[in-house]
Amino acid sequence: MRVGSLLLQAFAAAAVVMTSGCQATGPEDLVASNAPAEISGPAASAIAGDMVSRFAEQIGPGKATVALKPDGSPFGQALEAALKGWGYSVVTDQKTDDKAKLVAIAYALQPYEDQVLARLSTATVDIGRAYTVTEAGATPASPLSVMRKG
Repeated sequence: MRVGSLLLQAFAAAAVVMTSGCQATGPEDLVASNAPAEISGPAASAIAGDMVSRFAEQIGPGKATVALKPDGSPFGQALEAALKGWGYSVVTDQKTDDKAKLVAIAYALQPYEDQVLARLSTATVDIGRAYTVTEAGATPASPLSVMRKG
């Protein structure tokens, strides 16, 4: 793999994290998420599974109720299923009892050249990664990018 290609992948992963279109600061500020519908179910599931496992490393597995505004895409459905699989309670209508620890999450998937850039954002952390996508699935194509918000 050429150095230029590695730098492009690192830049692409950083761009996913630094894009501010889907930042959320709380459940009342949660924005609609966005993922292209043309990403296959197996690819959406692979990306969601990897991203949620990395998300769990940042906030702890199953320790919060996640507020999610899915977009109806295969990725939105896969993300909700992956979050539940990791033990998170998921609310999509942003209604929960006030005692629950609520983490608003937004996502974005953006095709870029032959890859898809994926990002999950909360009020405290953004994680992003590039993936190589096929009809049969997806594999990470860059290191994970993590940005903690102060």
